[in-house]
Amino acid sequence: MAISPSEILSALASTRPRPAAVAALRAAVHARRMLLVKSLLVRVDRHGSALPPAARRRFEQDWETLERTERVDPAAVRDVLDYPMTGAWLTEALAAPVGAEFESHLAHLSGVSAAAVVRAGAEADRILILPAGILALPGIGVLSCPSGRARLVGRDGLVRVMDGTGGAAVVLSRPEADGRPVAERRVSEDAVWSGLRTFPGSTVVLDDLDPYRVPSPGIGPSALPAARRLPSVRRLWFERWGAAQAFLSAADPARAAEIREVLRAVVPLAPPRPADGAPVSATLRAAPCAVLTQLPAGGRELAESLVHETHHTKLAALNEFLPLCRPDGRTLHHVGWRPDPRPVPAVLQGAYAHLALTDLSGRMLRGRVLPSPLRRWAAEQFPDYHEQVGKALSILRGSDELTSAGTEFVHRMVRHHESLGTATRSCA
Repeated sequence: MAISPSEILSALASTRPRPAAVAALRAAVHARRMLLVKSLLVRVDRHGSALPPAARRRFEQDWETLERTERVDPAAVRDVLDYPMTGAWLTEALAAPVGAEFESHLAHLSGVSAAAVVRAGAEADRILILPAGILALPGIGVLSCPSGRARLVGRDGLVRVMDGTGGAAVVLSRPEADGRPVAERRVSEDAVWSGLRTFPGSTVVLDDLDPYRVPSPGIGPSALPAARRLPSVRRLWFERWGAAQAFLSAADPARAAEIREVLRAVVPLAPPRPADGAPVSATLRAAPCAVLTQLPAGGRELAESLVHETHHTKLAALNEFLPLCRPDGRTLHHVGWRPDPRPVPAVLQGAYAHLALTDLSGRMLRGRVLPSPLRRWAAEQFPDYHEQVGKALSILRGSDELTSAGTEFVHRMVRHHESLGTATRSCA
C-alpha cells in the first residue's frame, strides 16, 4: 500500500523504525540513481565525439550488457545500481570535465555491468577492457588484471572472471534470495582476487575495496582517506560489529533491525591521529546507505555511529523527493555537538541524528532490563542529547529557510522530543 508524503514525514520525524517509510526511502534512492544513470547516458551521447573510438565502443558494450542483464533479472541490476558506491561513481563521472578524466570514470561501467551479470547469474561471454588494470565489482570484490583485459563468462548461474591472459580466475555464483552474499571460488593460485565480506546476521558488507568508497579530497577537515586493507584490522571490525549489534539488540531490537535493513556498507576510514579527537563518521549524500567511519573504540561507540549515520541516510533520501530546506539559505548557527557554526541544513541533519540517539537512550532508561553499565551510559547521555536537540529545534523553528515540508517535519520532531522528556521524567 502506498504511503503519502504526510505519512512519511510523520513516520520519519519520530526517528522510530517504520518499514513502510524505509521502503519509500529506498524507492526515492532508486529514482535518484536512475536519474543519474540517464544523465550519464545523455552526457555520453552529447560528448561522444570527444571520446576516443575505443572508449565509446567500450561504453556501448557495457551499456548493452547492463540492458541485456536487466531483461533477465531487473532486481539484480537495481541492486548494483543502488549500491552506495555506484552513486558516488556516477556523481564523480558527471562532474568530471570531458576528456581523459571523464573517460577514466566511464571505464568503471565495465565493473558495474559485470557485477550485474554476477548478481543475476546471467549468461555472458565478453572481453572487458580495463585501463587501470583492475576489475572492481561494486558490492562484491576486485580482481587484479595486469593485462588490462578480463574475460567474463556466465553459464548455469555461475560467472567465471579471469585475467585477459586466460590464467588468473575466480568463479562467482549469484546470491541467494535471502540476501546472502555472492559465493566465490578461486580456480587458479595466481588469481589476485579480493572479495568483500558480509557482517554476520546481515547483508551489510565491510567495503574496504571499492575505488569510489571515499571521495578523493578525503573526509572531514583533516581530509581522512580510506583505511588500508589489513586482515588484523578487518577482524577488529567484525568484532566491533558483533558487539554493536549485541548492544542495540539489548537496548532497542527494532532499531537494530532497521540498521541492518537500511545500510548496505560500512567503509573504514584511516585511523585517527592523536590530535584528531573523537573518531570521525560520515554519510555522503551521493552514497546513502553507507557509513564511512574510523574504527570506534568499542561496540557501543560503533552502535552510536550506526544510529547517527543511518538517520543521515534517511534524511538524505527524504530530501530527494521532499526537500526540507530552501537552497539559498546562508545563516550559520551554533549547535551543542559541533564547535563550528552550521548552516540550517546541517543543523537539521544533526538535530535529527541526535534525536534518534535521544530516543535510544530514553528508551533504555524507560524500558528493558539492561546491565548496569548500559543504564549508566543512558542516564549520562539522555540529558545532554535532549538539551542539545531542544536548542537546535528552537533554531529550526525560528528559521525562514525551511520549506513547508521542512516546517512540518520540524514540528513533528518537536512533538517527539517533548514526549521523550515527559516519558523519561515520569520514570525517573
